[in-house]
Amino acid sequence: MEYGLIDGSSRFDAAILAAGDFPKNEIAVDILRCTTPLLVCDSALTGIIDFNKLLQQRREPEIAPAAIVGDGDSLPVSLKRKYADKWHQVDEQDYNDLTKTTRFAISNYKGAKSIAYLGTTGKREDHTIGNLSLMIFYFREFGLLPTFITDYGWFSVAKDKNTFKSFTGQQVSIFNFDCKTLESEGLKWNSYAYKELWQGTLNEAAGSSFTIDGDGIYVVFRTFDKKEKPKD
Repeated sequence: MEYGLIDGSSRFDAAILAAGDFPKNEIAVDILRCTTPLLVCDSALTGIIDFNKLLQQRREPEIAPAAIVGDGDSLPVSLKRKYADKWHQVDEQDYNDLTKTTRFAISNYKGAKSIAYLGTTGKREDHTIGNLSLMIFYFREFGLLPTFITDYGWFSVAKDKNTFKSFTGQQVSIFNFDCKTLESEGLKWNSYAYKELWQGTLNEAAGSSFTIDGDGIYVVFRTFDKKEKPKD
């Protein structure tokens, strides 16, 4: 499988906004604004409301979420009433709001496999780590192709042998989860079956693509921008 580069024109089957830092990067914002359906975790709704106020000032079209999903513990009654036609309450506590929203997408949008996740990082660090680990769960248990998009780049989950589009100087990190063998071609440093999560970080693409060949699941982070060389 080939994993392409992501830019503002990239499109997904659906997008889900979590309650971490609201996207600021132009690419992330474009994906948020243009991907349909857009599903919002309940505590992320205030970020949409604030952003729409900014869009109103610019006289630009507002973002209209298709659904707002969660247990409602962080959503005021006034907003539940205002968005009653889009509000979907899920009271069970076995899963967090991100997973509840993901399950809603699977149930209500048949064929939605490639999902862009935004707002999954920032604010509470424990939520960031938990959300990133959910990539593996969604990939393995739900058969999804989740992409977690941040203000600096994006995380992709993959299995076995894959090609990743890149550019010279793009910063790349690889996180091994259950590969006993792991090799790469087209990176500055050859990969191996990392035992620790930090061991596969801080790598760099040597050209327009690189290949990773493993016997299990791994996550790849690629930056939007290449590393700037220090000035003399």
